[in-house]
Amino acid sequence: MDTARIAALLQPFLDQSLLPSQLDQISIYIDLLQRWNARINLTAIRHQEEIVTRHFGESFFLARHLFTAGTPNSASIQALEGAPSKLPLGGGVRVLDIGSGAGFPALPLKIWAPHIHLSLIESNHKKAAFLREAARALTLTDIHVITDRAEVLSSRPDSPQAEVVTLRAVGHFETILPQVLPFLSPNGTLALLIGASQLPLLNTLTPLKWHPPITVPQSHSRVLSIGVQG
Repeated sequence: MDTARIAALLQPFLDQSLLPSQLDQISIYIDLLQRWNARINLTAIRHQEEIVTRHFGESFFLARHLFTAGTPNSASIQALEGAPSKLPLGGGVRVLDIGSGAGFPALPLKIWAPHIHLSLIESNHKKAAFLREAARALTLTDIHVITDRAEVLSSRPDSPQAEVVTLRAVGHFETILPQVLPFLSPNGTLALLIGASQLPLLNTLTPLKWHPPITVPQSHSRVLSIGVQG
């Protein structure tokens, strides 16, 4: 897909332009996604431009509210209103994405902030294979794809923990939300891309401090909600 068109479509979701190398990665990702989607059901969205806005746009919108762009020494978690502190990325922040599917928002997060340590939990073996192939094709490093169910993994004493955990539009939200908490390190951040109708569940199902939800551009019902533990 033409990178100039990708940049134009992503403009409403970003507060700064992406680098040409990042746009190239997105173009490669779209081509790979569509090839694999012909064989396995990665996404119901088939049109390239809608893939850009619905998948990449939403993912980069999350990325810009979590991380500032820049070098590892200058990047940090962006301070939201009332946020207790910033988390520097120079040492390599651990990010864990649950139910990664076709790789959103996890792989765009890695494109935005390539210095993070990224783990993706995906129980479907074919989708996990796609995630590994996508990471290879995009030349992304420091990525660990875990082929397991989140609820099983979280119950283990050696379950991974991360400073940032992400979750996007999963089924059985009421069940999975409490199960993600063991993945959060102390003072960790949970970032959710969900429907506005799910917001009332956040305070009842988690002890996190939730910041005001942020409406996703070009959507009447999708929001970004960020909670902090501690």
